[in-house]
Amino acid sequence: MAKIKKIKTALVSVFHKDGLDELLKKLNAEGVKFLSTGGTQQFIESLGYECQKVEDVTTYPSILGGRVKTLHPKVFGGILGRRDNEGDQEQMKKYEIPEIDLVIVDLYPFEQTVASGASEADIIEKIDIGGISLIRAGAKNFKDVVIVPSKAEYSVLLDILNKKGAQTDIEDRRMFATRAFGVSSHYDTAINAWFEKTAK
Repeated sequence: MAKIKKIKTALVSVFHKDGLDELLKKLNAEGVKFLSTGGTQQFIESLGYECQKVEDVTTYPSILGGRVKTLHPKVFGGILGRRDNEGDQEQMKKYEIPEIDLVIVDLYPFEQTVASGASEADIIEKIDIGGISLIRAGAKNFKDVVIVPSKAEYSVLLDILNKKGAQTDIEDRRMFATRAFGVSSHYDTAINAWFEKTAK
């Protein structure tokens, strides 16, 4: 297993776009290709960068009012496929699954929505499914994939890119994975607390 991994393709799916432009600028300068959905894809293109639509990879549109966008084997296969596993590589080739080396996610603001006094229906819609799944998949396959799990980590990746170019070592990827599981744990704890409170 090569410990140094080059970033060639990035899947970007974020709620908060602030602070993302500088990171995208550096990634683009390093020749990294972008893959995205909806508003994030439009934001990337508005900065003048090419961005492939996830739906062009999956051949499925965003459905159910945006509830299902990235949840597809061609996306998750591209993140979870082990680069040093012959069987995984054969299947990725067979099913035309592209390798995704970097996943940048910023989750729906569940806690902020609760704090705003929003309706239960609005709060439910701010329970992120695709984003949290992308975070967990990227973190699980940290041997091959960089996972940036929130806007708080944009600057951390930018610092690495400025020092090393579009590549990371295993320590970088493990650090991001650790932070990613911290984000997912906190997020699910907040959702659980809201359900506990509203059930009484």
